[in-house]
Amino acid sequence: MSPAPHPGSPAHTPAPRIVWLRRDLRLDDNPALDAAAASGAPVIPVFVLDPTEEIGGASRWWRGQSLAALDTSLRAIGSRLILRAGRSLDQILRAVAETGASHLHFNRRYEPAGLRIDAEIVTEARRIGLEVHEYPGNRLHEPWALKTLKGDSFRVFTPFWRRLAEQYRSPQAWPKPQQLAAPAAWPTSLPLEAAAEHAHWSAGMAAQWQPGESGAAGLLASLDGKIGEYGDARDRPARDGTSRLSPHLAWGEISVHAIWRRFAAGNPAEHGFLRELGWRDFNSHLLYHFPDLPKRNWNSRFDSFPWAQPGEALRSWQRGLTGYPIVDAGMRQLWQTGWMHNRVRMITASFLIKDLLIDWREGERWFWDTLVDADLAQNSGNWQWVAGSGADAAPYFRIFNPTTQSAKFDPDGDYIRHFVPELAKLPGHHIHAPDLAPASMLSSAGVTLGRDYPRPMVDHAMARTRALSLYQNGKPQRQGDLF
Repeated sequence: MSPAPHPGSPAHTPAPRIVWLRRDLRLDDNPALDAAAASGAPVIPVFVLDPTEEIGGASRWWRGQSLAALDTSLRAIGSRLILRAGRSLDQILRAVAETGASHLHFNRRYEPAGLRIDAEIVTEARRIGLEVHEYPGNRLHEPWALKTLKGDSFRVFTPFWRRLAEQYRSPQAWPKPQQLAAPAAWPTSLPLEAAAEHAHWSAGMAAQWQPGESGAAGLLASLDGKIGEYGDARDRPARDGTSRLSPHLAWGEISVHAIWRRFAAGNPAEHGFLRELGWRDFNSHLLYHFPDLPKRNWNSRFDSFPWAQPGEALRSWQRGLTGYPIVDAGMRQLWQTGWMHNRVRMITASFLIKDLLIDWREGERWFWDTLVDADLAQNSGNWQWVAGSGADAAPYFRIFNPTTQSAKFDPDGDYIRHFVPELAKLPGHHIHAPDLAPASMLSSAGVTLGRDYPRPMVDHAMARTRALSLYQNGKPQRQGDLF
């Protein structure tokens, strides 16, 4: 039996349908919204601020901006966004009771907490006679869909990507609704300001980003002229060589299928940019089959690894005061903009884990709080990849040398000069290792090591030797001569 019609609604008017929005904050290419709109019934878009679903500070800032942008877009087509706060189960059932909604539409999500909440709501909805319609989430494939020839989940990316590229067929685009039928009466809603977050570092993020669907569309369009150079440019942090679509994807402001359709000419398996979308799917695949990925080593052999106590070393890394300019530039870029270049993410993560021997979970927590593109599967999967503890992980002996990486990928030092301005006057290759620069050159550049810029907090060559020994033998080494 369906819920009773909303009081005062004309008998011939269909009962409204609720579209429960989560990580799909867009109108275009949105299957749940399209299906609800196509029914001809009034549509009520709802977003719930659920305190049981923890997100970081930078993501909270982005979410508030994105919800405001979505509400503006909805109002342009005769609708609005209903904002609620509390447990999702309670708030969705309240909205159903207030409106007499007969159907609930939502796109799936695949994180453990989201799966649990969705299952609870589906069970309760069916109990009260509410029809539930689920649609695939913003991934190229459902994480349970791809299997190895033996019927197992994939553990290695290359065969996973090959299978995905072979089997994937882009669905037909769901059209952007031109008008949404409004209900006779809107349910109660919090003001959108309730979702606004103004972290003390958000001014830098606001200067860098345009959250929302139109911002995502603009970035996608800008890729047309540079996607051919993606393979080389993506590793150069001083260049505008990456898509910067990751936060828009994280909040579903753009459909992953729309990106694929735009750039999928030729053999997808050989397309470097599409391969990155495949890596995103691979991490979702891992998280679905190993829900403890954010907390536990995927490879249990790492459970007894002798991590160092974080302390001041972790704080120096977080503040970008390690004495390694490329690491410090990346960490400051993260703090100032809520984002870090992908090559530099690998360098900074390797430094924390293998030079400082600090548990990858400490880095994962920091990125989770400070990244505007924080995605549970991506964040935990990528950190475990660098640590060597994850599926298809980097081998333990891959230890990035921050100085040579800096010289190779930021040869002119422009990235460092921008984010570590105290080193801006250092010439040539000396900007990559100021501790090796002649005293006269440091003086003319206005740099006094230990005052204007820190000396390296660890000797990389010694740290590398120590890390290799620990990874190979699992035995602690004396650390006093390294810090």
